[in-house]
Amino acid sequence: MKLANKVALITGAAAGIGRATSILFAHEGASIVAVDVDARGLDALTAEIASSGGQAKAVVADVSRSTDVDAAVSSAISWFGRIDILFNNAGLVPSGKLHETTEADWDKSMAVGVKSVYLFSRRVVTILQKQGGGVILNMSSAVALRSLPNRAAYAATKGAILALTRAMALDYVKDNIRVNCLCPGTIDTPSLRERLKAQGDAETVRKQFEARQPMGRLGTAEEIASGALYLVSDDASFVTGVAFSIDGGLSL
Repeated sequence: MKLANKVALITGAAAGIGRATSILFAHEGASIVAVDVDARGLDALTAEIASSGGQAKAVVADVSRSTDVDAAVSSAISWFGRIDILFNNAGLVPSGKLHETTEADWDKSMAVGVKSVYLFSRRVVTILQKQGGGVILNMSSAVALRSLPNRAAYAATKGAILALTRAMALDYVKDNIRVNCLCPGTIDTPSLRERLKAQGDAETVRKQFEARQPMGRLGTAEEIASGALYLVSDDASFVTGVAFSIDGGLSL
């Protein structure tokens, strides 16, 4: 098992990529601290992991609030005594051009997508330093590498995460802390399906999304989870500061 005896804290863990990654990491031996605002989704996740012989604890939290973040990290240390992996996965996908984006939507996107990375990383970095190292993985996007229409706020958050990842990788490399980010293309998740429905004929919109992928299909949450596993495992021990594309060629 690639993550035996490791403790992984994963935000946005209740659904989609976060859920698939939590399940895979647990299968590979990690103890999971699953963080999300969705209590019901967390209950289902931790039950599934437990039924497969894994270990997972749930924390219901607003990742944009420092008090919630501090409580989540403190709970992880109380339960498991350490944190080896932080996966900053939580985020929102607002649509619209810049002039169509409300100030409230902009602020919420930045708070959930970027501020949460700052808050969790700030707390966990000091823990990793004391432990002698660890891994931080941030969720960026293919839109940080290639623009798409009607994604102004989303692109801004993912671009910020990419730049922050590189800054952190350089700042903490001497502490034996590796920091990387994932840049997925369009992934078939519950969140995407809800957005497709909101745009009218979901099947028609889905085909449009598939058509813009050079591979002609959407990615799966499990495919992104596999990329995450590589980056947080010892297989990637010489990898830091990278934007790891798993996008079916979208960023080409």
